[in-house]
Amino acid sequence: MTSHSRDAPQFYLTSPSACPYLPGKEERKVFTHIVGRRGRELNEILTQGGFRRSQTIAYRPACDTCRACVSVRVLVDEFEPSGNLKRVLKNNADLIGYEIPNRPSSEQYALFRHYVDARHADGGMADMSVLDYSMMVEDSHVDTKLIEYRRRGIDSAITGRGEGDLIAVSLMDVMSDGLSMVYSFYDPDHQDRSLGTFMILDHIRRARMMGLPYLYLGYWVEGSKKMGYKARFTPQERLGSHGWVRVD
Repeated sequence: MTSHSRDAPQFYLTSPSACPYLPGKEERKVFTHIVGRRGRELNEILTQGGFRRSQTIAYRPACDTCRACVSVRVLVDEFEPSGNLKRVLKNNADLIGYEIPNRPSSEQYALFRHYVDARHADGGMADMSVLDYSMMVEDSHVDTKLIEYRRRGIDSAITGRGEGDLIAVSLMDVMSDGLSMVYSFYDPDHQDRSLGTFMILDHIRRARMMGLPYLYLGYWVEGSKKMGYKARFTPQERLGSHGWVRVD
């Protein structure tokens, strides 16, 4: 057996379960483990092939009769915000995001719990403990960072950091061709800010500044209100049976 064959990922198929996006549908996922010295390389190959990462697991939908989940990536160099998105940027001009290593904190977990309890109390993350949260953040064999968003302070222009309460957090992977937004959460008491949209816009800016062509947003699901917002960020590419296809 060659070294390459020992490193080759093994894929597994989950049992059917209720689809979280489309009522009356069932979902199945194919998944593999991202571990070892080839973790970063494998994660990039799989992400470009439509997989998403959760801790050391890469997965994608493998439903028998449905192909509604479509991987989406934004073409950051060509992206221009619409009038509505410009207003989101203006409404959050007092916030600044600061990149830190993927290390959890009690402040992050408190915000995470507030977000989940308010927005996704019946979802799969509702029962996540502080240990579960820590594993979600730390358990990574790839280049993973956190962005913490706070209000701009007197010294922010010098330090690059905000001050005061934590407003929002994004967990992201840095890849050779783009940034991948793994998970984001924010203070639900600031609904008027459209913080989820703002974080996407900020990550588009970050990818552009880093010279990376794409921002990976995960799955867009036609017919799902939960995922419909991703269609707003154009031009974008969507992964189909013949590869990535541009959508303006």
